Amino acid sequence: MKTVMKTMAIAFLVMVASTKLFAQVSIGVGISVHLTPPALPVYAQPVCPGDGYIWTPGYWAYGDDGYYWVPGVWVRPPHYGLLWTPGYWGYTDGVYVFHTGYWGPHVGFYGGINYGFGYGGIGFGGGVWEGNVFRYNTAVTNVNTTVVHNTYVNNTVINNTVVNNNHVSFNGQGGVNARPTPQEQTAMNERHIDATPQQQSHMMAARQDRSQLASQNGGHPAVAAMNRINGRKFDQQGRIANGIRSGQLTAGETKNLENGQKGINQQERADRAADNGHLTQQDRQQLKQDQNQESKDIYNDKHNASMANYGNNEVGQRRFNQQQRIANGIAAGQLHAGQAARLEGREQNINRQIAADRQANRGRLMVQQYRQVNHRQNQVSRQIQHERHR
Repeated sequence: MKTVMKTMAIAFLVMVASTKLFAQVSIGVGISVHLTPPALPVYAQPVCPGDGYIWTPGYWAYGDDGYYWVPGVWVRPPHYGLLWTPGYWGYTDGVYVFHTGYWGPHVGFYGGINYGFGYGGIGFGGGVWEGNVFRYNTAVTNVNTTVVHNTYVNNTVINNTVVNNNHVSFNGQGGVNARPTPQEQTAMNERHIDATPQQQSHMMAARQDRSQLASQNGGHPAVAAMNRINGRKFDQQGRIANGIRSGQLTAGETKNLENGQKGINQQERADRAADNGHLTQQDRQQLKQDQNQESKDIYNDKHNASMANYGNNEVGQRRFNQQQRIANGIAAGQLHAGQAARLEGREQNINRQIAADRQANRGRLMVQQYRQVNHRQNQVSRQIQHERHR
């Protein structure tokens, strides 16, 4: 009798433990709409830090306090020849179940989720292994070809993607309706390797950062991507770059935002220098507060009445092109906050001069004024080129 009771007790404990573990990856439907995985945020991919790194896209994980964003990051695989199959959420039988990612010789099924940067929903178009050398497809990955030379261009993978205009992050009813292809099914049955210890520590760091919680950031994580594990954070810069591209951020607004980001970066360097390269808990808290304020400033500037409208003319097109080059430099990590602030300061001055000249000449630019604007834009253009490639 005692043996039977003991066995039943053990079975009960196993059941409780299993339920607790299952709760980390599956959520009951109908409790709260917030229990559906949030939409995937839009972010810029950091430049690849060097040869042999493979991009692993960001995703929403679930912890005790709800969903939190694990930043996309460049990582080294556990062995050459291996590719990463991203994890994904699947809605089935009334619950959202998370299927963990893994390393393998081929990319398997990841729910048809369009994570971008080569993970278009089916397979992987971001690069290929040739022996023990990984070659990057620069059509969909952010690689500095002056540093990494193993590259090629294949634009066809851009069209071979699952349309996901709503950026839904789960497979199944209400999400992406996709099923494994025969090739993906074969890859799923191959020998796999779990996420590396570095990837696991990356996930734990995100879990402990409350600014990554969807409940705190409204689905817009403070850190969306990183260039490597424990490396540089690419968050605000990607949002600024997107704001420039869309015209939601004027040159003046961008200059102010980048000066704010520059100040945060300088403070972090000073804090680390004062503590042998480390940040104290107080330092981290202050930096988070500063970044949260910067995030609010970006949002406010992108949604106010100011828009970068340059007009349908040669001068306007030149200013638009300069802004796109600056945005691309920011998104690629080629322009840091201070450099971007200087460039946008010069663009702001040019815009002011154009506005003043037009006001003085009934909305037009005289030939000499046009030449002067073009000369100043040529100077900025050379500076952009210099800053992005030095």
